[in-house]
Amino acid sequence: MAANVAIDALLRTYPEDVQTLLRQARKTLGEWLPGAVESVDESARMLAYRYGPGYKGMVCTLLLSKSGIKLGLVGGAALADPRGLLAGSGKVHRHVQLRTVEDLQRAGLKQLVLGARAACRKRLK
Repeated sequence: MAANVAIDALLRTYPEDVQTLLRQARKTLGEWLPGAVESVDESARMLAYRYGPGYKGMVCTLLLSKSGIKLGLVGGAALADPRGLLAGSGKVHRHVQLRTVEDLQRAGLKQLVLGARAACRKRLK
C-alpha cells in the first residue's frame, strides 16, 4: 500500500465520513486486487491501483472529494455493467460514485473492479 504518511496528510483535508470511506475502500481494493501497487498523487488528490507502469498498467483510481469518492475504472467504458453503476461519458474511463461505506457492497461493484483487473492484465500481455 502507498505511503501512509502521504495518505494521512491528504485525508486530513476531508470530512471524517470521507476519511472513513477511503480507509474502507483501500481495504476492500486490497482484498479484490491482491498484489496491486497502490500509489498516491497528492496534487490530483487520488490514489491509483496498478499492476504495471503508466495508464496501461492501471486498474482503478480513488478520487477524493468533500462529498465522497469516485472509484474510477480504467477501460470502464468497455466493461459490462448490467447493474448500471458506471457514470461518466469518457471514451475509456468511467467511475462509480461512492458516498458511504455501504456503497462498497453494491451488487455488481466487485465484478466491475475484477473486470477492470482482467482488462489491465490483457493490456500488459
